[in-house]
Amino acid sequence: MSAPQTETFGFQAEISQLMDLIINTFYSNKEIFLRELISNCSDALDKIRYASLTDSSQLDSGKELFIRITPDKENKTLTIQDTGCGMTKADLVNNLGTIAKSGTKAFMEALSSGADISMIGQFGVGFYSAYLVADKVQFITKHNDDEQYIWESSAGGTFTITQDTVNPPLGRGSILRLHMKEDQLEYLEERRIKDIVKKHSEFISYPIQLVTFKEEEKEI
Repeated sequence: MSAPQTETFGFQAEISQLMDLIINTFYSNKEIFLRELISNCSDALDKIRYASLTDSSQLDSGKELFIRITPDKENKTLTIQDTGCGMTKADLVNNLGTIAKSGTKAFMEALSSGADISMIGQFGVGFYSAYLVADKVQFITKHNDDEQYIWESSAGGTFTITQDTVNPPLGRGSILRLHMKEDQLEYLEERRIKDIVKKHSEFISYPIQLVTFKEEEKEI
């Protein structure tokens, strides 16, 4: 079987500017990234739940609705999974990069007038808060009406989309994998994640699971 083709897209100019701003400016409250990403998961879960009210077969691809956070210290990744509606390839192209939402420019203007980074979600661009703590982001997603795809970007003006033949099938939903910056590894600590979720995400109406790894001492 031939390897799937990877397509490269350019970020719309305002989105590129916003990402530069997020990456290169010092923000003390970077922890809000987790609130934003969990909020996006919750929105995706709402969408599939509403769709299933009129068409119960929408949940044939997975009945359990949850959010799961997996810190991996060894590989320095933080993974946030949801069993929400997922995105089609067209959604990825349009919603994650090539078309600026009206909020993109408005948020940058607000920032330059002294607004706080924590307001990012109110402008509809919370996804890009991932770049507060990650230097590479992978978004693996499966929508009921499309194949499974990987969206990937290390910023720098471009992102790629590839049909996914390497990760386990999701059934439906999305996995956001953050490759953490060296100085942001505190967000892989179980206690830190729990504290942030408690502080910012207590009103999310879906279960938030935290995958933990027990460290065992082994004799050499």
